[in-house]
Amino acid sequence: MKHFKIYLMAFVALLSAVAFNSVAGATIFTVLGGNALTGAITGNAVSLLAGSFMPKGAMLDGVFAEIWTGQMIKAFRTAAESLGWYDRIKSYDQYVDADVIHFTEIGGDPTVLVNNTTYPLEIETLEDADKPISLDKFDTTATPVTDDELHACSYDKMASVLERHRAVLREKVCEKAIHAIAPTKKTDNTPVLYTTGETTADGTRKKLTFADLLEAKKACDKLKMPKADRILVLCSDHVNDLLETEQKFKEHYNINQTEGKIARLYGFDIYEYDGTPYYNTSTNAKLAWGATPASATDRQCSVFYYNGRMMKANGSVQFYHSEARQDPLYHRNLVNFRKWGICMPLTENNSVGAIVSAAVKAG
Repeated sequence: MKHFKIYLMAFVALLSAVAFNSVAGATIFTVLGGNALTGAITGNAVSLLAGSFMPKGAMLDGVFAEIWTGQMIKAFRTAAESLGWYDRIKSYDQYVDADVIHFTEIGGDPTVLVNNTTYPLEIETLEDADKPISLDKFDTTATPVTDDELHACSYDKMASVLERHRAVLREKVCEKAIHAIAPTKKTDNTPVLYTTGETTADGTRKKLTFADLLEAKKACDKLKMPKADRILVLCSDHVNDLLETEQKFKEHYNINQTEGKIARLYGFDIYEYDGTPYYNTSTNAKLAWGATPASATDRQCSVFYYNGRMMKANGSVQFYHSEARQDPLYHRNLVNFRKWGICMPLTENNSVGAIVSAAVKAG
């Protein structure tokens, strides 16, 4: 039963091919004045005969490439407990065209007049902007799968390879997502706060406390961020800080793991994820994507945001493979994937913030 779906998809593809050959053959024979049934049988016979002159496995290449691609696409529609924060972000998949998405950057809200007596009312334009954005491109490195490996357990091996590519792609997509959501730098509209607890045993940073969570709530309130759908994604260091020092948090942890959520505290739905970005504590700026943190100045953050102003979109997924029969030296297949996707705020202003571990200077 392990690969029942794969076999079923292959069987459905085979039935579709037979149906197509039957219709094509019957149509041609009817036009030529022949018998439709004879044409249907002949159509399948010709297809089968043509296949016998093809290299072994060639007729199945397209079928199984579609299966692997379909399974990969499904992986990005399936929730994972540890990534519940990501799965809550609204999907804009339907607006993706050729791996580009047009979305509207929210420019502001209208002014509300109370007991107004002055007419005509002023006209206030909300400067929303059309933003065509190319989706990010994620490529996995190629994995060799030799004919010797496929000889005894081809489907098991390919399924194993698929699963590993799927896992690392999803993880990288989510790391890129939380990096994009975190504010670029500290401003009046994008708060970057710092932890104020005791110094950790290794002497490199200050611990997160409930008082720091309260400061994050106050920052959201000041920005008039809607109270519903506020998300806080804690890095593992900050989760461990609270587990060590806060009994209330310890009681919540592992009790409510619905969709990966730890708890709801101070108006935040709290999640744990260790792929959050780093900030330079001297400049209050987020490190660029892929940059290596410096031990002296750079510390990891937790990210808070209003989920209603976040977006994600999945584009195309492509399965690449070269065949062992084209490799006379190693007799190996090479497989990898390319996925297009993006996740980012519709607007940073009044929507996102970060709590960074305060650096402790040596000596």
